[in-house]
Amino acid sequence: MNHPRANNIPDQPRIIVLGVSGSGKSTVASLLSQHLNVPFIEADDFHPEANINKMKSGIPLNDSDREPWLKALNQHMKDTSSTGFVMACSALKESYREILMDDIPSFHWVYLDGNFEQIHHRMQQRSHFMKPEMLQSQFDALEIPEYGIHCSIDYPPEEIVNQILNQLSE
Repeated sequence: MNHPRANNIPDQPRIIVLGVSGSGKSTVASLLSQHLNVPFIEADDFHPEANINKMKSGIPLNDSDREPWLKALNQHMKDTSSTGFVMACSALKESYREILMDDIPSFHWVYLDGNFEQIHHRMQQRSHFMKPEMLQSQFDALEIPEYGIHCSIDYPPEEIVNQILNQLSE
């Protein structure tokens, strides 16, 4: 499953695939980690039970809910940064991205870009603790990064991964 372009990418890539819930972060990040032969980190797995229960109840998380989660993710990335990784994480605000990057050298950011209607439709087709009714709160909080790789979610996941690998190898 190794992509030919992946051979031009450093051995320990540290990549965060970000975007709103339902944008395809987990799918794309998982495929990308397989192509790069590095661990996949699912940021949702690090949410404390209180955050999950809040989202299941239809209540959006606030900054104070997210801060301990982001710090736990940062620590996990520090612990695994020598092997490289690809992480799926919403990382909606610049302040969240700063917490994630704290004391970790060289990151690659990948932003999955889609509009409300197409992502809302996707969310209605899946089972996840983040309910479609909460999507607007994600778009309200989203601060699109002016850096990193930007990919449209209009393409199939494998094509998005190919776009990312091509850009990483340039």
